[in-house]
Amino acid sequence: MKKLGCLVIGLSMLVCGIGTVLAEDGIEFGISADYFGKYIWRGQNLNDDGAFQPGISASYGGFTGAIWGSVDTTSINNNSGEITEADYSLDYSGSLPGLEGVGYSLGIINYVFPNTAVDDTTEVYAGLSFDLPLGPSITVYRDVDDVKGTYISLGVGHSIEKIAELAPDTPVGMDISANLGWASSAYNKFYWGTDQSKMNDLAFSVSFPMEIAGWTVAPSLNYVTLVSDDIRDTDTYGTGSDFFFAGIGLSKSF
Repeated sequence: MKKLGCLVIGLSMLVCGIGTVLAEDGIEFGISADYFGKYIWRGQNLNDDGAFQPGISASYGGFTGAIWGSVDTTSINNNSGEITEADYSLDYSGSLPGLEGVGYSLGIINYVFPNTAVDDTTEVYAGLSFDLPLGPSITVYRDVDDVKGTYISLGVGHSIEKIAELAPDTPVGMDISANLGWASSAYNKFYWGTDQSKMNDLAFSVSFPMEIAGWTVAPSLNYVTLVSDDIRDTDTYGTGSDFFFAGIGLSKSF
């Protein structure tokens, strides 16, 4: 973990330096470092204990390239201090011409799982977002490797700029979000061992972002539950079906 901490600090310094030089050219950089008490992905319990998840991104025009990782912080999976996932993504987002208030995104994600026995895989995706109350969105992910399955995420959210003050110049906001996931039979057969299309998981999150020394700090509370009884009955990712956990995120754009 000491080496990882040095890497994150080094990346932060590098991104700060590059971002300062290139900001005038319209290139924006971002860096994040999150910690969660559990790592639950689409209802799958990938780590029932703590995970540290750093990320770095660069945006220009409508394009964003990003690298995101997950590091086990305990020995629950016998990978303490090791990177167990690294995701490489490229996204293009914009507004649909002729349709005011409708945004779109297209992209690809390559999932790599070092220090594990899990095979790498790749998804392409397309999404729509709507400038309406609760900001509804829909994103369709299609695995183009061995899975050949589809996962669809339906999301809503709402932000409140200020609910309290940590200090006179430090307002605390609140971001609330909910996501419902549906998966095809091929997807569920590969990941869960049940050959049926189902509404898989429902996730809720509430975070409390605040600006401290130019960084956004966001403690959060998160709840994930499996919706389908067939998915609940599998033990692919343990016997748990309901997960409650806390987290904290640190992020900055340049």
